[in-house]
Amino acid sequence: MFGLEALDLARIQFAFTISFHILFPAITIGLASYLAVLEGLWLKTRDDTYRDLYHFWSKIFAVNFGMGVVSGLVMAYQFGTNWSRFSDFAGSVTGPLLTYEVLTAFFLEAGFLGVMLFGWNRVGRKLHFFATVMVAIGTLISTFWILSSNSWMQTPQGYEIVDGRVIPVDWLAVVFNPSFPYRLAHMATAAFVATAFFVGSSAAWHLLRGRDNPAIRRMLSMAMWMALIVAPIQAVIGDFHGLNTLKHQPAKIAAIEGHWENVGNEPTPLILFGWPDMKAEKTKFAVEIPYLGSLILTHSLDKQVPALKEFPPEDRPNSTIVFWSFRIMVGLGMLMILTGLWSLWLRKRDRIYQNRAFLYLALWMGPSGLIAILAGWFTTEIGRQPWVVYGLMRTADASSGHSLMQMSITLALFVVVYFSLFGVGIGYMMRLVRKGPKTNEGAEVSHGGPGQKRTPARPLSAADDDAEDNGTSLNKGN
Repeated sequence: MFGLEALDLARIQFAFTISFHILFPAITIGLASYLAVLEGLWLKTRDDTYRDLYHFWSKIFAVNFGMGVVSGLVMAYQFGTNWSRFSDFAGSVTGPLLTYEVLTAFFLEAGFLGVMLFGWNRVGRKLHFFATVMVAIGTLISTFWILSSNSWMQTPQGYEIVDGRVIPVDWLAVVFNPSFPYRLAHMATAAFVATAFFVGSSAAWHLLRGRDNPAIRRMLSMAMWMALIVAPIQAVIGDFHGLNTLKHQPAKIAAIEGHWENVGNEPTPLILFGWPDMKAEKTKFAVEIPYLGSLILTHSLDKQVPALKEFPPEDRPNSTIVFWSFRIMVGLGMLMILTGLWSLWLRKRDRIYQNRAFLYLALWMGPSGLIAILAGWFTTEIGRQPWVVYGLMRTADASSGHSLMQMSITLALFVVVYFSLFGVGIGYMMRLVRKGPKTNEGAEVSHGGPGQKRTPARPLSAADDDAEDNGTSLNKGN
């Protein structure tokens, strides 16, 4: 198939499925915390705008959560079907870590998700808020275990190899491996930033179409405050993550920088743009800034960064891909910071809701966080190659050894099924976004709790609710 081997198709299949999957947990993590904040603010202020936003985004959260669960199940099965040798080699580490994720995070989310989505008029306010907070905490605990497992594959610690298998000897060292704190902070923050721009883009879409009300304005305002504060923090976390990667995976950094060789004792320049050529062993058309590579990567003006030619050819990641995926991530990150700063400038001039140029930027920045997450994951995972467990097991030794025909058929089926199934789900979610939050200004509202109306909420309904109960009940998801 296009000159590719079965191993290449197995890697493409895993990359394809994880690229779909990671988008849903990222939004789930951010929206869960956003919903907890909205409900907390409503309980504190009794401002019904927060309540209206809660019910609007809870519908989108429910759809997104469901797609995340379905796509995640496929990922788990692939470890046994396509990567059985990896599971045999490292399953004693990765298996328990993923089990801990199910026992702690998934059960916590599942236990309180029903109360959160359907219990608004069936339980008291504080209990419902507690359920929302537990779901938000569950998403973060899930992130903890998933990132611990993946980080161990990047920087393995706390193990021994006995009879060709990894045996954990220190679980604290396994869980809190050297790259884990940086990767956890980087991913969680990325989810919050991606959600902020998703929410902000939704608000900008409605404002550009003349739908200007307190709920829409609150959406944009909260999203831009989040972008203004968290996007620069993400840049700082990324810097620390880069220093950690330089220490533990220097070949990955060399590939990211497209840096092939050091010249004498000269400091390393930063290559802004170019085309790394793996066969020619050089970066063509390079646009360099002297000293800046050393300054950014070592925080000094005289230290050198390891070069790709210092590593055997078979141990080098594909610099052509990670060079550009990293720059896409960083470029979008810079745009996010600039968008946040522009929003602050307009906010001080009371023009944030009227400036159409800014609103168009906010609209088009909607998918930027998700694209940056994908680019970051490509950089991380392709930059780890040719290792599936860094320094311990090569990717070529980890696959199940299926035939080219088998991998071609299954990859084609995955593409068809994923675009069909998740295309419908994403389309439905966008339909919910286009409807926008409904408000109940001036209406008598049931707030739930003892003695109050007790009909279940309908978080997945995108139908017109105005015909039922004149749109005043909270059980409409309004």
